[in-house]
Amino acid sequence: MKLAVLGAGAVGASVAELAGDYGHSVTAIADSSTAAVDPEGIDPDAALDRKASGEGLGKADPDDALAAEYDVLVEATPTTLGDAEPGFSHVAAALERDRHVVLANKGPVAERYDDVRALEADSAGQVLFEATVGGAIPVLSTIRGLGAERVSAARGILNGTANFVLTRMAAEGLSYEHVLAEAQDLGVAEPDPAFDVEGTDAALKCAILANVLYGGGYELADVDVAGIREIPVSALELAVDGGQAIRLVGDVNPDGVRVGPRLVPENGTLAVSGTQNIVQLESDHAGRLNLSGAGAGGPETASAVLADVDRLGGV
Repeated sequence: MKLAVLGAGAVGASVAELAGDYGHSVTAIADSSTAAVDPEGIDPDAALDRKASGEGLGKADPDDALAAEYDVLVEATPTTLGDAEPGFSHVAAALERDRHVVLANKGPVAERYDDVRALEADSAGQVLFEATVGGAIPVLSTIRGLGAERVSAARGILNGTANFVLTRMAAEGLSYEHVLAEAQDLGVAEPDPAFDVEGTDAALKCAILANVLYGGGYELADVDVAGIREIPVSALELAVDGGQAIRLVGDVNPDGVRVGPRLVPENGTLAVSGTQNIVQLESDHAGRLNLSGAGAGGPETASAVLADVDRLGGV
């Protein structure tokens, strides 16, 4: 399969670097200002080296990448809220050309899921988005295998940054500010951590899960969201004394979609530590399924993107 990759951050770069290992070629890669395009296939390492040196990916314009020759558009630009642009327009442009789309960008399917499905219905292309929920964890493919109509609910720990902060605070008795600074030094938290610690990232993932499970109709505004900024160390210590832990839990069920701090058993399934993610699926016939693993990271999330590309190659 020929891939055009929009977005050259950690995920997009990793997709381009690993594509050859999966038997695919990259015919275009673009960031917000430059692109490298070649219908015969570019050298991803050379393009990324040029970007790292400050030269830009190549001499082409980003619009040239969207118009390039490809079988699958990999949309890995940053997630935006509301109208989900420019990601949504990238999806629309590919589908109008009857090309497939694989999303790492959560925006189009968290904020405009019904619009994406309507465009897909009029196209020979398909849209897959395993990487948008749980990074490397095969959450959506598991739901697809079971049948979404046979999965009644989902819950889990869906943001590694928030989970790292909470587990470090509880283990060391450290303040939120101290642990957040540590997480930023380690690269676990962004310089502006609001998206993670306020629960927005987990809420977007829960909106996507709700759309998949219940056939659409959900966006970020439909999620009841609370973050972790105001949790004091004393509350975490009291939880530990009671054999419990505080985690930022996302909960998707027919009664509503919520993200917020919850008490969970200290040795329970949801009490994963560090940057780990976990998703529990409640299924009609298979019971409760627990899926855990790396919820973020360039190569880890790229593995989910490329698994979707492989699925499309079998269509």
